[in-house]
Amino acid sequence: MSIEEEKKGAAVYACRFVKDGHIVGLGSGSTAVYFVEELGRRIKREKMGILAIPSSYQIAKIAIKAGVPLTTLREHPEVDIDVDGADEVDPHLNLIKGGGGSLTNEKIIAQAAKRLIIIVDHTKMVRRLGSKFPVPVEVLPDADRFVYRRLKDIGGVPKLRYFGGNGGRVPFITEHRNFILDTKFPEILNPKQLGIEIKSIAGVVEHGIFHRMADLVCVGSRREVKILRK
Repeated sequence: MSIEEEKKGAAVYACRFVKDGHIVGLGSGSTAVYFVEELGRRIKREKMGILAIPSSYQIAKIAIKAGVPLTTLREHPEVDIDVDGADEVDPHLNLIKGGGGSLTNEKIIAQAAKRLIIIVDHTKMVRRLGSKFPVPVEVLPDADRFVYRRLKDIGGVPKLRYFGGNGGRVPFITEHRNFILDTKFPEILNPKQLGIEIKSIAGVVEHGIFHRMADLVCVGSRREVKILRK
């Protein structure tokens, strides 16, 4: 089974947790796309009365194409279920998210949800956070150099994200018109404490550490979807 098939398997499995009448948070990224497409099929097949809150413009477009009715967090500040991907998941279900740049919206919707379900392929499982992926830190543009220095002070190695990767010349701009500093830490032993330290730096809007927020993780694997619970 390919990685894409693992992603799709996890996404389709997670869709079974959505019930008629739910307000559903839609995460961003390639795995979330599979979930939205499956949700659209269920809505048509079962005539479900659900509304969805997208975490990015990208996923909103995909939801509209799939026939998923949209709403906003302002109209529905309490979300029944949020389904999202992740860049890393540790054994305690801590997450690193933000590879697609929508970490602020994703964290807001996740905190508003009664239940957060994460969908990933098996390569996203790690022994400790930071093993493969840096921590994305969304920063105000005017504060990027200051925050850069402070992140180095707490042991990080930050890099400004560019469109097109490191070879790009234009800084990546989030939907909130901010920059992202992808920050590598040697070993994240205490995700909660590191998150507090990052968030305490003036100019930081949000970071990609999601400490103990996931209720359930659906992991696609070669033979089946494995379920990890809090």
